Amino acid sequence: MAERSFKKEVQLLRKGAGEELHVEGILGVTKALLQSGVAYVGGYQGSPISHLMDVLGDARDILGELDVHFESNASEATAAAMLAASVNYPLRGAVAWKSTVGTNVASDALANLASGGVKGGALIVVGEDYGEGSSIMQERSHAFAMKSQMWLLDPRPNLPSITDAVEWGFQLSEASNTPVMLELRIRACHVHGSFTAKDNQRPPLTVKQAMENPERDSSRIVLPPSVFLHEKEKIEDRLPAAVAFIKQHGLNELFAPRQGGNHKLGIVLQGGLYNTLIRAMQSLGLADVFGNTDIPLYCMNVTYPYVDDEIIDFCRDKDAVLVVEEGQPDYIEQAINKILRNAGIDTALYGKGMLPVYGEYQGKPLKDGVQKFIEAVAPAMLGIAPVVQSYEPDANLIPLQDLDALVPPRPAGFCVGCPERPIFSAIKQLQFEKGEFHISADIGCHLFSILPPFNLGNTTMGYGLGGAAGSAFNVDGVRRTINVMGDGGFWHNGLTSSIGSAVFNENDNVFLIVDNNYSAATGGQDILSSKGSIDHRSTQNPIKKAVQGVGVKWVRVVDTYDVDTVKATFKEAMETPLKGPKVIIAQNECMLNKQRRLKPATKAAVKAGKRVVRERFFVDSETCSGDHACVRLSGCPSLTVKENPNPLKSDPVAYVDNDCLGCGLCGANAHSAVLCPSFARVDIISNPSGWDKFRAKIGGGLIQYLQSKMAAKSAQHKF
Repeated sequence: MAERSFKKEVQLLRKGAGEELHVEGILGVTKALLQSGVAYVGGYQGSPISHLMDVLGDARDILGELDVHFESNASEATAAAMLAASVNYPLRGAVAWKSTVGTNVASDALANLASGGVKGGALIVVGEDYGEGSSIMQERSHAFAMKSQMWLLDPRPNLPSITDAVEWGFQLSEASNTPVMLELRIRACHVHGSFTAKDNQRPPLTVKQAMENPERDSSRIVLPPSVFLHEKEKIEDRLPAAVAFIKQHGLNELFAPRQGGNHKLGIVLQGGLYNTLIRAMQSLGLADVFGNTDIPLYCMNVTYPYVDDEIIDFCRDKDAVLVVEEGQPDYIEQAINKILRNAGIDTALYGKGMLPVYGEYQGKPLKDGVQKFIEAVAPAMLGIAPVVQSYEPDANLIPLQDLDALVPPRPAGFCVGCPERPIFSAIKQLQFEKGEFHISADIGCHLFSILPPFNLGNTTMGYGLGGAAGSAFNVDGVRRTINVMGDGGFWHNGLTSSIGSAVFNENDNVFLIVDNNYSAATGGQDILSSKGSIDHRSTQNPIKKAVQGVGVKWVRVVDTYDVDTVKATFKEAMETPLKGPKVIIAQNECMLNKQRRLKPATKAAVKAGKRVVRERFFVDSETCSGDHACVRLSGCPSLTVKENPNPLKSDPVAYVDNDCLGCGLCGANAHSAVLCPSFARVDIISNPSGWDKFRAKIGGGLIQYLQSKMAAKSAQHKF
């Protein structure tokens, strides 16, 4: 159950030649794959290409009509290995994943694929997640393309350029017998626009036909003596073929300046930064809204390999050129420097000296960098044209630099009602009793436990590697360590790398597997252990059976919301004399997916006049002591504070707002940690029955009677 359905949108993929499509970037990529005659598609979900996998899943009927095979792979390595079908057969194949973490996982298969080369077009769509808002380490795909001699496309972020890049990617791959990477930043994946469709193409050779007519070429297998021949072939044959194809078809674009522009200056840029650069230049009066600029642009829609002749021709008659290359190291700038100097061209080259050395190139950094460049080489150009005014904040607004002192920090955290929050509440309580543990964390929603209010977790090394990251601590100690992974990470890599390795090495520590029914952090995709039945998928395969299958003897399955039991189970795991890995599988459904399923059904039931009961929790303000231990043990966004109604108390009291989903954690924590008895539950009944109304009337009358008695008693004691 993905976070959204594309069942309606995928019908647009049936449009034919000449029809106009107005869609999101991901749908444009899917349409381009079908127009290119792709034979098979795979991948692993992860921002910003999760929706591509969801779209392909929802378009299964359309893919089937065209004999296109689709698989949602177990990992990025599985997806990359899938491209082996293009090694011996003229099959066009495409896979997708989040980069750079996904590329790192797939690196073994990709390196082998790039070494032996391909006969059919092989395209890897990588979602480039570089920037301050990213959830991964800051690296770029560029280095991997250079390392393995794969070609890297970085098209301008508009629908025609992106869809053309998909088709050119297959052709470039086939022309040079080399896999091609297509890099799409978040904005490119979610950009909306229009392009003219072509007819979908049935693959000239289907996967089934290839199976029925097997071929082999041992020279494509990475074994001596072929390995050295592959290296020779890359440099002597494939690279020149790729460069020739790029030049012949004009994949990189040259934008001449408008009338009156400065031909003696130039800007070289990655294609993916084109929109932001044009906006930055527009704000300086150096371009208009249609992309007409005062400075020539060399737009590298192919950022690797470099086309030396094009770079030399562009820079030959320039006094100064600015290289706009996002991130570090400055691979492109270094390469251009070498190309120009080897050609004896002394054009002044600017780049990271004007622009930030690291970080995402958003509007302001690019504007400031271009302004510095122009001020250094042609200051007279500034101020000639009217500058587009940016938004000027009102003088009464709070200056940005003062916000830190006025607004409390709000770290990322679990959703309201998240079934993972109780697990870490239980661990926090156990630490109060036994002291702190070393905790190896993992990729997934549970990683939020590292942040306040839990502050749990020492490291995170990769998806499904929580157990492996703690393997060095497999020695006798004062207390055992806890190694965390989610169900998505478990099936991705954790079963072998963490649990299997722990069994083999007789690891005596505790392993927590958070089973929330989906690969929740990547958008709620179904996995092997999902509880629901899904067409074309095998689900309902318990994690417990899997860990027992590799030899785990001590396994416990607990309900995450039962804080007492979770805490007691961890305590048992910490204290048991049994040697070997102790595996705790904490189960409950991702609340986001649960609400996506329940809310429409609840709304429909209420509308139909059916009786519907919803649970909510509240805090008795008169009982609350104001020490907020409940907040520190929960961190739920719906558990907040409000002004104390007692004039003799200054501390605010706890308060449950209307976002509450009735998971009951606040009350469970209050009971488990022996906090104040201020939490209570209330049932909200829509379309109440006659009995409900009678009970409410009796209860309300009784409460009103007791309140009047208390008020009268209080009045007697007034001074």
